[in-house]
Amino acid sequence: MKPGLSLFRRAPLMLALAVSSAVSLTGALTLAPAAPPPAQAQGDEILRSGDYKEGYESADYKTRSRSLESRKGRETDLYALSRKPPAGLPPVPDAHANPLSRKGIALGRRLFFDRRLSLNNTISCAMCHVPEMGFAHNELKTAVGFEGRGTRRNTPTLLNVAYRVPLFHDGRETSLENQVWSPLLARNEMANPSIGAVIQKINQIKEYRGLFQQVFDGRGPSMETIGMALAQYQRTLLSANSRFDRWYYGGEKDLLTPEERKGFGIFTGEGRCSSCHLIGDKHALFTDNQLHNTGMGFSASMGKRQPTRRVQLAPGIFADLESEAIERVTRAPARFNDVGRYEVTQDPDDRWKFITPTLRNVALTAPYMHNGELLTLEEVIEFYDKGGVPNELLSPLIQPLQLPDSGKKALIAFLRTLTGGNTAELVSDAFAAPVGELSRDDPFWANRRFRE
Repeated sequence: MKPGLSLFRRAPLMLALAVSSAVSLTGALTLAPAAPPPAQAQGDEILRSGDYKEGYESADYKTRSRSLESRKGRETDLYALSRKPPAGLPPVPDAHANPLSRKGIALGRRLFFDRRLSLNNTISCAMCHVPEMGFAHNELKTAVGFEGRGTRRNTPTLLNVAYRVPLFHDGRETSLENQVWSPLLARNEMANPSIGAVIQKINQIKEYRGLFQQVFDGRGPSMETIGMALAQYQRTLLSANSRFDRWYYGGEKDLLTPEERKGFGIFTGEGRCSSCHLIGDKHALFTDNQLHNTGMGFSASMGKRQPTRRVQLAPGIFADLESEAIERVTRAPARFNDVGRYEVTQDPDDRWKFITPTLRNVALTAPYMHNGELLTLEEVIEFYDKGGVPNELLSPLIQPLQLPDSGKKALIAFLRTLTGGNTAELVSDAFAAPVGELSRDDPFWANRRFRE
């Protein structure tokens, strides 16, 4: 299996029974975005998944799936990238206790793509944070982990995660070094039974022998060094030098179209987007790294829904099903109690607050919001244009906008200029990464018969 392979593929479904099965896994059928991906506009095939479903809603849809074997990558100097981030990004924050090194980054990269770090050797970090999907996951609203177990929240992008504090949708973690252990130990993600079990397993895999000692001054695999290695790789996933950056910071004044420039004016003006998605004089992270209540979490927690929902059964074939019927065969009701930041602080005023996502590479990282509820940028703009979902704790920054259709279209055109110019390079490097393959020497119960 190659890096970036999605564990589950959306496939044409037949009959209502098949619909129920698919919905129970994903929480809801996810349709492909209606608009062409920016990769197509750029002529850059590497930014598409191998089984991209563009046009899947059309009756004349034809698959263009590509063989994983044909997807070759080329290693890049991630350390050099971290020392000189692409235009539009500030210097990478220093992690004084975990300075970046080429060997440390390479070790973290190896760990990131190694499926043997999960309990039964099937799930790697890259199975949810898929490189060609913006190091997020386009095919599912919320991630599917160990043995098909679902999670409550959408997979966030790891691009430019070096600048993110706090981490996770609810801001519960404060460093990448500590963050990595949540997915490694979560029962519905990588399902390892303990920290010690992960350390023991890595110690028994021959490819790792001596690598930790080389990177960390003689120290072997431990809770600290495993977190440090994975954090080093993630801190190098820097993506910028977008068309916006070259226009705004680089002085290429004719690079954006009139519509895109109009969209920027709306973004920083009547659209109020830059109130949370910040743009500085010298760089832009497009986030304030704060947590806000937009009403999306409130809506889900209160079980508010439309009476019917449209689902896709096959190319060009749709059905309007009762939402209540869908929920009976899904895990959706379990999501209604996601109150966001409140779970961390127990402060009632923090109910339904979630972190502001970065908008860099936003055209690559659908679906959107903490629960993946909005599938396209068009849906996101409509949500904010209406002022979110009113509730007693709604952020005062969220207000109805009443933008004209031309303004919404221009805003989306601007957002599509935020795709990093070096993103394909990061994806190519990911394709070149080693993937942990099972061997007779691996410490896994299924291999006992080969060792006895």
